[in-house]
Amino acid sequence: MPSPAGVNPRFLLTRTKELAAALGSPRLRFCFRVTSSAILAFIATQFVALPLHGLWAVLTAVVVTQMSVGASLKATSDYVVGTIGGAVYASAVAALVPHATAVTAAAVLALAIAPLAYAAALYPSFRVAPFTAVLVLMISSQVGEGPIDSAFYRLLEVAIGGAVAVVVSLLVFPSRAHALGPDAAARVLEQLAKALPQLFAGAGREIDPLENRRIQDEIGAAVDAFEAIAAEAKRERLINLVSDPDPAVLARTLLRLRHDLVIIGRACVLPLPDAIAVRLGPPLARVGASASEFLVASAEALRSRRGLPPIAPVEAALAAYAAQITTIREAGLMQPLPSCELERIFTLGFALQQFQHDFSDLARCVQEWARRQG
Repeated sequence: MPSPAGVNPRFLLTRTKELAAALGSPRLRFCFRVTSSAILAFIATQFVALPLHGLWAVLTAVVVTQMSVGASLKATSDYVVGTIGGAVYASAVAALVPHATAVTAAAVLALAIAPLAYAAALYPSFRVAPFTAVLVLMISSQVGEGPIDSAFYRLLEVAIGGAVAVVVSLLVFPSRAHALGPDAAARVLEQLAKALPQLFAGAGREIDPLENRRIQDEIGAAVDAFEAIAAEAKRERLINLVSDPDPAVLARTLLRLRHDLVIIGRACVLPLPDAIAVRLGPPLARVGASASEFLVASAEALRSRRGLPPIAPVEAALAAYAAQITTIREAGLMQPLPSCELERIFTLGFALQQFQHDFSDLARCVQEWARRQG
């Protein structure tokens, strides 16, 4: 029934829920932050006499506002370092080397950009230094500034834009890299869970090397993405934005698990000898199935901040595989095998031993995240 004001309360409740869900979208929140950074930087420059109406401050605020606070801090620090290096060096070159003609101006431009470009190739923090040098050398003459004045204004504008971006990242729909970590780690675990049964199946049939490589590359890209988030979260921890757990610990565990899969993939890229495959195939399949289930459950535990799934089925499957290896040795089935086949079997056994150790570390990490985040 409509309210006395003629507004349906159910309609308002529905629209409020829709708006709350929309504001929960990381992409929409990022849109608000970038827009807020641009507007606030523009307003801030109106109180300072800057050339081009503070254009560079607004551009800086937009560029360094990132998806998370940690990423914004990183982008801002890199931008400030690159701007300082480019502005100071370019203004010094322009002040010391006359460049009244087009030829000498081109020479000064080359002299300024070449060292900065080389520094940018060595140190990513200097990526904006060559760009800043171009602005200092070329725009200053267009707006009637000297190179030193131009460098000063660039530094001031970058300082304003960077400060606005950091403040906005902290206050306007803040998104912590630490909060993005569980979902990114869960995606890695889900890819590992999907890949394990496929790789272990190689003990009984040949795996396409290109497919094996694609699997490994996808997992590697997912691990790299989580490591980037862990690095951003480390910066947030430095300014006491978040408490433990440290994503770097989980990142190292995921990287080791990825290395385990690389070794398993190399050992199982070709089928084992028939006499060995018929005995090792079933226990390897159980290891793959139980490990896959544990990884999927761990991914869900990270996302939901709930308790750790049982690791006992994985340990039991690995113990069954080790027992089967002992049976094969006692039966003398390994003696007639060529050295290359023995090497693959021993490599697979080593990978599974490391695999068990890394799964135990993963269980501790998941339990830590669930306890601290729950």
